[in-house]
Amino acid sequence: MKELKVRDVMSSDPTTLKRNDKLTLADDIMRLGRIRHLPVVDDDGQILVGIVSQRDLFRDALAQALGYGRHAQRKILETLSVKEVMAGEVVTTSPDTPLIEAARLLAERKIGCLPVVENGRLVGILTEGDFVALIARRGI
Repeated sequence: MKELKVRDVMSSDPTTLKRNDKLTLADDIMRLGRIRHLPVVDDDGQILVGIVSQRDLFRDALAQALGYGRHAQRKILETLSVKEVMAGEVVTTSPDTPLIEAARLLAERKIGCLPVVENGRLVGILTEGDFVALIARRGI
């Protein structure tokens, strides 16, 4: 595992959002695709400008706890855009980073994913799930 690089394990061509997308789109993608992290890119779809996680959508759960039904929750999400809840300062990695360094970064920062950036462009995403899949494949 020491010789593995991020590029060997990352998911290439991740599903992304744009800043002005509505949170309903983020919610739908996360629910249907069973995705917990969505990189946010610029209008050209190349440069990483933020990230939205399931935690950012927990206001959905709060709305439910306050007694709003699913329809009302959707209305709340429809009023907000991605840029209003995304994290703008994103910890990233490169495809050539040793996998062990990326794992340390995830653990130290207590984050669930690392967008992978090369020459300023988003090229993939490395998640905790990618590590689980690697271990399952290797039988470790």
